[in-house]
Amino acid sequence: MSLKMKKSPVLVPVLLLLIAMLSIQSGASLAKTLFPIIGAQGMTALRLCLGTIILMVFLRPWRKSATRTPAPGARGWLVAYGLSLGGMNLLFYMALQTVPLGIAVALEFIGPLSVAMFSSRRVVDFLWIALVIAGLALLLPLRDSVDGVDPVGAGYALGAGVFWALYIIFGQRAGENYGTRSVAFGAMVATVIALPIGVMHAGSDLFSLSILPAAIGVAILSTALPYSLEMVALTRLPAQTFGTLTSLEPAMGALSGLIFLNETLSLLQWSGLLAIIVASMGASLTIRPKGKVKPVKKEEPLES
Repeated sequence: MSLKMKKSPVLVPVLLLLIAMLSIQSGASLAKTLFPIIGAQGMTALRLCLGTIILMVFLRPWRKSATRTPAPGARGWLVAYGLSLGGMNLLFYMALQTVPLGIAVALEFIGPLSVAMFSSRRVVDFLWIALVIAGLALLLPLRDSVDGVDPVGAGYALGAGVFWALYIIFGQRAGENYGTRSVAFGAMVATVIALPIGVMHAGSDLFSLSILPAAIGVAILSTALPYSLEMVALTRLPAQTFGTLTSLEPAMGALSGLIFLNETLSLLQWSGLLAIIVASMGASLTIRPKGKVKPVKKEEPLES
């Protein structure tokens, strides 16, 4: 009984994070089908705009929380969270124009992986991170197929990874002050940045009713649902745990690309995905609940 009670606070946010990753990769596959019509910039703007509307309706973030009072300067974290959210989405969609979904996600994953590496404190954490690195080495086309990956698209994916790392850091800070409301406010900030770029690129096609149903689906799958679930996980898991668990993203991206976009990977790359899955499972089994760390002889920080 006591063991179950002890693990449940960790397993719940882990499950929510897995659902969020599955949702966001399915949405990315659907979004890529709209690139020929409105481009990556237009799709980013439309996704964030519709996602913000959905979040505003369901979360109603303007209501003041009776149990949470934002700390001084909390708005700065909220704006930073929104900017990182917008940059991550825009650069990732730019990468998807020329890079397969699974590989783009793997390159982007370097961002949260770095958060995990710099935040780790225990030997077992480095064991799982090492396995993730080995998986990425097999997943990425570093040997016989480098010419098949567009370097510009790869650069966009790496840039998205930088914003992903910032999204984790700023998201935790914003969530501590605003809870799930920060998702709606952050999406609104991201929309203000992305919408003018999308209009400049796509023009009137951005407001075509023919693409609205698919765009709403992308907004729900890629913004409203996953970011709400991720915010819950962000405020309940340490940064290194969140970063390591998201190693499942390349696997889910590759599977979504294969199922929905007919994007195939080599045997070595699938082996890399398996290594990443094993690392994620191992990390899940060795998670310590946030704030529940046992006392140690020397004083050390509980989290980064």
